Amino acid sequence: MIDIWRKKFILSDSDRPTTVEDIRPTEADYEALDPKTFEAIEAEALFRTIDQTKTEIGRLALYRSIARPAQDAQVLQQKQIAVREIESNPALYNALTHYVGKISSGEKSLKHLLYGEFSGGLATDEPSSRSDKLEFGGYGYRQYQDGTQFAVDLVEKTEALPRPQSAYLRTLLDAIHDFGQSRTFALMQGPVYSMGGKFKPKKEKTSFDLYSRFRPSLFKLMPMLLSLAAGYGLLFFMEILMPALGASYLFYGILALTLPVFPIVLLAIGVSDRDSIIYPLRKQFRESPELAKAIEALGLLDELLSFVRYGQACTGDKVLPEILDDKQHRLTVSQARNPLLIKNMPDYVPNDIHLDLAGRVLIITGPNSGGKTAYCKTIAQIQLLGQIGCYIPATQGQLVPAEHIYYQVPDPGQLSAAMGRFGHELQRTREIFFNATPRSLVVLDELSEGTTFEEKMTISEYILKGFHKLGASTLLVTHNHELCELLQKDGIGRYLQVEFMPQGPTHRLIAGISKVSHADRVASAIGFSRKDVEDHLERQGGIS
Repeated sequence: MIDIWRKKFILSDSDRPTTVEDIRPTEADYEALDPKTFEAIEAEALFRTIDQTKTEIGRLALYRSIARPAQDAQVLQQKQIAVREIESNPALYNALTHYVGKISSGEKSLKHLLYGEFSGGLATDEPSSRSDKLEFGGYGYRQYQDGTQFAVDLVEKTEALPRPQSAYLRTLLDAIHDFGQSRTFALMQGPVYSMGGKFKPKKEKTSFDLYSRFRPSLFKLMPMLLSLAAGYGLLFFMEILMPALGASYLFYGILALTLPVFPIVLLAIGVSDRDSIIYPLRKQFRESPELAKAIEALGLLDELLSFVRYGQACTGDKVLPEILDDKQHRLTVSQARNPLLIKNMPDYVPNDIHLDLAGRVLIITGPNSGGKTAYCKTIAQIQLLGQIGCYIPATQGQLVPAEHIYYQVPDPGQLSAAMGRFGHELQRTREIFFNATPRSLVVLDELSEGTTFEEKMTISEYILKGFHKLGASTLLVTHNHELCELLQKDGIGRYLQVEFMPQGPTHRLIAGISKVSHADRVASAIGFSRKDVEDHLERQGGIS
């Protein structure tokens, strides 16, 4: 058996459910992707592109994979084997799809049970009609019944599933089966016996203990029978015995006054069940590692099915890249396309990616609007897709899971009086360098801007040489061909340039170093060339 489980399950053991905000990387809590990189590579958009999950827990599992990609090569290899098995076995695919679809209909009920607040009364309105909080009328009886039934269905409906061959799939189904053998499941399956804040499932109940059976209903049989018996007894006393004493009307008045007591008794029963049984029980459910693992398994099953559906819907070539287990990062891909752009660009120009031991520093030059930034994002996004076990839009691929993926772009929003553009950029580069490892992927979209040419050359040179010695896969986008020539003399780097034809850039990357940016073409394209400026001044009667 392989260990596929995260340190922290998606099912929260606190009094509030897990959301994407809890998963998204922050400055204080991130793994392979820091928050700046998460935003720069459009990870949210990538999630939406591949998300074809059917359950909320599946969506959270997929989002977590994107925001916090796995780094264990063996787990990713096993995950790919599971994807291939599902794709190649229609019977298994259909069975898992049907299972997840059936389960999804009751998924929300477990969330309501575990994290709902029950305000009392007879109403049981849905939380969506009230607020963004899980607040319900009633005492939680309906939520308890529906939520525990979901857990029972989660286990029992797996019996109809075929036994998969892949270790990853077996591990997921075994987690659900193991939950079915747990004490938590026995309590959720019912009946539950309670006494003094302690609970027993049926198999632990003996004929000698005083535990009473919990019935999730406001209308209990025994209290209602006792109430009816007391009412009939009182009526009999008033009708038969009291007339002889001339006091029947008095007792009818007493009866009328006592009638409102019965609803109060019912409400007291509801409050007692909620506070002494439902709330304590659901706290045990939330803290159950067996339940958390079973729910996690459901989410990961849904994630695998989403990968298969994404692969089926993907236009053009797609492949599960070979996952390599190595101490140094590598990424080689043939005919790579950008996963976010290909949907609306059927004629998207593919490019190869070569970040290997021989060329771990890749420097890209070329004209503006030639596709350099798109290529950089393609590299980061394909690395991320491959590192979650998903298909990549390409014909072939190999990668080593990255410990860190860093993407540096100019961030004018971070400028301050104390530190200008150059200072902020250099600070970001420093942060990346001192946290990068040989198993890191680093993308630098421009470097050492906002300073003089001489300083830019000096600083950029020692930074690039530093990344080269560090061993991280490093990609630099620059217009500084002088820097390229300087590094080339020391045998550092592989160099690509945007192919440029008379009619404009082809968006294809070829070997070489571009010494022109074709800024005039860009200026003309947007209507801000020298001629555009002169024509505007002439129309305005500009001062000479």
